[in-house]
Amino acid sequence: MNLDWSQIVPYIPFMLEGIWVTLQFVIVSIIFGFIVGTVLALFKISSIKPLRFFADAYTSMFRGTPLILQLMIIYLAVPQLTGYDISPFLSAILAFGLNSSAYVSEIIRAGISAVDKGQTEAAVALGVPYRQMMIDIILPQALKNILPALMNEFITLTKESAIVSTIGYLDLMRRGQVVGANLYRNFEPLLFVGLIYWGLVMVLSLIGKWVEGRLSVGD
Repeated sequence: MNLDWSQIVPYIPFMLEGIWVTLQFVIVSIIFGFIVGTVLALFKISSIKPLRFFADAYTSMFRGTPLILQLMIIYLAVPQLTGYDISPFLSAILAFGLNSSAYVSEIIRAGISAVDKGQTEAAVALGVPYRQMMIDIILPQALKNILPALMNEFITLTKESAIVSTIGYLDLMRRGQVVGANLYRNFEPLLFVGLIYWGLVMVLSLIGKWVEGRLSVGD
């Protein structure tokens, strides 16, 4: 095996810049996905059938098709249909955010369902408005239970973020490919990028365990 790590040394700063570029759109996507996912979760437990149908159909569509297909449709089809030349960054945020919201909606719905129904009944008996009950009573308890699952979703998005390299976005993965193409050596830069991804996932996993431990102490 002929490995020459010295050749990638000048490119290391270029590849390390990909960490923030990757996390930048992943963080925005998870925030976007959390907001949309919360709305969808509330739709799913709503007594209004059209809202429940829309939320269920949305979840089924985004969970039932590949993320890379959703990314390609947004990046390639939006300009064709609207004439708007959408950027790779915005395409990545929309694809990952919309996809994540489908999973987050199920996580939040499960968290809401796990809250003791007696609390809902007590709030209704006291005449607490539905919106206030959700914001002040139900959602805070649900979020406490689902934070580990949301952290896992964040970790999954970080790993899957590598597919944005297919639309030319200069994330961590794409930078490794660029270096490989410049050097005509792909193993070293891709292995280096792989180690960075592994390090990111390990750090996020430790943060997730810490959060879970703090919540357990709080209980």
